[in-house]
Amino acid sequence: MNASSGLERRRRRLAVAMVSPAITMMALVAVFPVLYAVWLSLHEYSLLQPGLSRWAEPFGLGNYVIAFDDRDFWAALRTTLLFTVVSVALELAIGMVMALLMNSVVRGRAFLRAAVLVPWSVLTVVTAIIWRSVFDPTLGFVNSLLGAVGLPDDTVWLGSAPEAFWVMVVADVWKTAPFMALLLLAGLQGVPIETHEAAAVDGAGAWQRFWRITLPQLRSALLVALIFRTLDALRIFDLPYVLTKGAFGTDTLSLIAFRRLQEQGIIGLGSALSVITFLVVMVVSVVYIRLMRPSEGGR
Repeated sequence: MNASSGLERRRRRLAVAMVSPAITMMALVAVFPVLYAVWLSLHEYSLLQPGLSRWAEPFGLGNYVIAFDDRDFWAALRTTLLFTVVSVALELAIGMVMALLMNSVVRGRAFLRAAVLVPWSVLTVVTAIIWRSVFDPTLGFVNSLLGAVGLPDDTVWLGSAPEAFWVMVVADVWKTAPFMALLLLAGLQGVPIETHEAAAVDGAGAWQRFWRITLPQLRSALLVALIFRTLDALRIFDLPYVLTKGAFGTDTLSLIAFRRLQEQGIIGLGSALSVITFLVVMVVSVVYIRLMRPSEGGR
């Protein structure tokens, strides 16, 4: 018994020794910047006033009070949440259709998957430049196509609201729907084909088989896909920055935090906005997990 317990202790010490470097690196790379941002958010610190570094009254929450009193913050929060809901919903629907089609293809499946990944492999900045060119009122072909079918062809897409917002949504869906499709495809390939065949023999239609067989067994893949895409959408920065610089109803939480930090040099307020963005992302992640976990536990 003593020899067994001694061996167990040695194994635990070995395990701690092996994972300690990774944990230390994660703490330095991830945890420390977050804690430092929280510390900055509790202080009045600005590059515009050299030497200014003091506790943000009241109780260190002064920057958060300023943020919540700022109309730009609430407008950016609404835009961020609306963008997240719309883009993730469209990506989920389109990605599901793409995944079902790729799962049903027998010949050329590897080539199809590689082709589908092309938009996702393009850098987001490049994606924004491409779609900015596509919707350019003089050089882009969107207005030309609209004019060819008798619709108004003089829309300044990136110079008016809500058109600029929808351009941002289209660009994001085009880039990331393939990523959603591949995650869902991985889940589809874990669904036993025998179950579908048995249901078809029993008279179940295609929609019934999808709703009652495929979808319940995709919950884990759906959870992963939704969390990944929702977190990315809530932190969206590069698309609105390249497309419109946040103008015409495309300002997001990350964009106004960047503007306060980099362009205006208000480090304390910018850090507070970054912390708020982090908290929004964390709360949404917890909600996703809580909503999906009961169904998984009740299988």
